[in-house]
Amino acid sequence: MCNLHQELRSLWRWGGRTLFLVLWVTLAMTASLALAQSTTQTKPQTAPQTKPEQPPQQDEAVKLSSRLVLVPVSATDASGQPVRDLKASDIVIEEDGRRQEVVALGEPGKTPIDLALLVDVSGSTHSQFDFEKQAAVQFIKQLLKPNDAVSLFSIGITPRMVKTRTTSTDEAIGGLMSIVSSNEPTAFFDAVVEGAQYLDKSADSGSRRVLLVISDGEENFSKSNKLEDALRELQRDDCLFYAINPSGGGIRLNAISLKGQAVMDSLASETGGKAFNVIKIEELESVFHQIAEELKAQYLFGYYATDEKSGNEFRRITVRAPKRPDLRIRARQGYYSRKSG
Repeated sequence: MCNLHQELRSLWRWGGRTLFLVLWVTLAMTASLALAQSTTQTKPQTAPQTKPEQPPQQDEAVKLSSRLVLVPVSATDASGQPVRDLKASDIVIEEDGRRQEVVALGEPGKTPIDLALLVDVSGSTHSQFDFEKQAAVQFIKQLLKPNDAVSLFSIGITPRMVKTRTTSTDEAIGGLMSIVSSNEPTAFFDAVVEGAQYLDKSADSGSRRVLLVISDGEENFSKSNKLEDALRELQRDDCLFYAINPSGGGIRLNAISLKGQAVMDSLASETGGKAFNVIKIEELESVFHQIAEELKAQYLFGYYATDEKSGNEFRRITVRAPKRPDLRIRARQGYYSRKSG
């Protein structure tokens, strides 16, 4: 009995100590956890570092909401020779009297050309027709570079597509040589409109669109278009208009011929091209060469036009080179805006 009592007391002492130890450890862990939570709650929270969004640059915003207006510019010296050292800083472009920020788009003459060549097959050009074609062949050979393209039309009683857009010199020449003369009347304005519209649909973006006609301009059969329609379409489709009149000096004796040349002069002047009247048929090759050399040296400038909310509005353009008063500058005199969105 005495031994049993002693064993119980010993077990009590061991159990009490164990219970005390367990309680002490539990309290210590609880206190530690509470302290950690307190520290976490009182410690200031640091927001995650995020890179602030950068607002779009003003130039980028303007580009996204505006139209790049292309302005091919031909510059010649006093002797009529092309000038090849103009810079964007030499040029002043104004739209409706407001000066624009001009940029140069590539090197002179390097921008690809999309050419629509319109050949008059009517009776008034019959005597010079074969020579015209041969001169045009040399022009194509001289002008075309690998990235350039040509399409061919004939001007007669109705515009006729002779060759769709091609970058092959051989295909272009083959199409040109297939054109035959006729005694048809001349739907001149209809042909100009169709050629400009075709360039607008087929030309590469950013190329120089050139419409070149070999004709006396003696309109007498257009069913759908007049002079103002032809001019509007050329300007709307960003086309340069060039013309070669093979009629010679005889146009001065004929009021109809004089009017035809005046029409072509007007279309060329408004679009930045040029109209030639060949006095002697032997000069035809020289005129083709002059046009080719001009296009090879032609500059392409541009600016971003804003406020195009109302489409189909004509904007007047003036181009000057005040730092180079000795030069003659030719460029388009306007364009039609396009409705935003």
